[in-house]
Amino acid sequence: MASYSLKELLKNVSYSVLCGSDETAVTEIVNDSRKAGPGSVFVCIKGAVADGHRYIPDVLKKGVSAIVVEDDVEVGEEAKDVTYIRTPDTRIAMARMAAVYYGNPSSKLKMIGVTGTKGKTTTTYMVKAILEQAGYKVGLIGTIETLIGPERIPSANTTPESLTLQEYLAKMVKAGIEVVVMEVSSQALMLHRVEGIEFDIGVFTNISADHIGPGEHSSFEDYMECKSRLFRMCKVGIFNGDDIHLGRILEHHTCSVETFGLKETDSIYAVDGKLVYHPGYLGTTFEVKGDLNFPVVTDIPGRFSVYNALCAIAICRHFDVTTDDFQKALKDVRVKGRVEMVKVSDDFILLIDYAHNAMALSSILTTLREYHPGRIVTVFGCGGNRARSRRYEMGEVSGRMSDFTIITSDNPRYEDPEAIMDDIETGMKKTDGKYMRITDRREAIAYAIHHGRPGDIIVLAGKGHEDYQEINGKKYPMDERVIIRDILEEDRKKGN
Repeated sequence: MASYSLKELLKNVSYSVLCGSDETAVTEIVNDSRKAGPGSVFVCIKGAVADGHRYIPDVLKKGVSAIVVEDDVEVGEEAKDVTYIRTPDTRIAMARMAAVYYGNPSSKLKMIGVTGTKGKTTTTYMVKAILEQAGYKVGLIGTIETLIGPERIPSANTTPESLTLQEYLAKMVKAGIEVVVMEVSSQALMLHRVEGIEFDIGVFTNISADHIGPGEHSSFEDYMECKSRLFRMCKVGIFNGDDIHLGRILEHHTCSVETFGLKETDSIYAVDGKLVYHPGYLGTTFEVKGDLNFPVVTDIPGRFSVYNALCAIAICRHFDVTTDDFQKALKDVRVKGRVEMVKVSDDFILLIDYAHNAMALSSILTTLREYHPGRIVTVFGCGGNRARSRRYEMGEVSGRMSDFTIITSDNPRYEDPEAIMDDIETGMKKTDGKYMRITDRREAIAYAIHHGRPGDIIVLAGKGHEDYQEINGKKYPMDERVIIRDILEEDRKKGN
């Protein structure tokens, strides 16, 4: 375990010593009082639920060596052997201390940060696929998972807390990773999780009103301001030239500027975009123009796939990538739970998508309607212990935009699945949409598959990449891909 003096860890932090000495040696940085112990420096973080300053008595009993605060605190007699450091913002301090503790790993990596309301996850996987096709060793950090070589770590947040993030980056350096592509959420920028990282490339996909409310952003203006911070932390900025809020995102930027989009004024742009639809398959094709020139086919459906692919191309052209690398990677890339096609029939199409609110569901159904399917059949539920309004809204969206809906269970958590489904049904009844209820999600999926008609597109919405179902505080294994495989295997055995 590494040992540092506080002075070394705090070299990029504004601070004062309230008592003790900044020459005090520490062996670890913690912000969770349960992990504190002898040799620790405990950083008091103000979270959405708890304030770390309240846990000072607990960590003193555990024998910590130092405490970092941002509030006025009483330093009692019991703390005479403990160093107290005060700093204006403990989140900034923790992030910068973590960077030093882990050896400033981002300086040894090519760092790509992607921010935006939509498209972050798909774009990062496209970038990873292209760069790996070109021979680079690539790490990924995002909403679904963190990937370090063969190691896969499921994500709790889109962008991890700074201590965890710097630990992951240090592991990537050790594993021989050359390039890291990561989703940078507005929350992460607001809460300084990426403080101390200099991004080689910062990317803006788009922005729309989302994540506004208690515990998130106070206003759309605040949301945009947080997104724009990335472009004061990177060398090269790559922007969606078609987004109406681009001017606001560019305010106070310190990076060079490149754009992608559908206009000839963009650095690279797409023309001749087409939706491809034939039995059992959906995809997209377009021509890249501007600074690059070649055709692209991707098996991820929807017009937004053009933007995601263009964005990935705009990023990867800063590396040693051939046209063949671009084309092969974009043709083959798959993103778990993001408009993910699962082959079940030559007659109809089945997709898994993470759409778990009205905006996302409306977006995916609008996208699929553009392919002019025979029917759109939507299978979805809503999570328990979340805003009831989401259920009414999703029910109304599916009723209005689907030809048939199967209302089922999602993650009921501590609620009765039937009560959640009642709320969805309330929204559904505001429309003329046809629907049925099947509480068991596996049975609902089996019904959709067994009643699929030629030309149908079936959407399993809400679970996406999740491989569990949460009921009464316990997570039970539930991967829709496994469910589909099991259903098809049972049908095969029965000779269906």
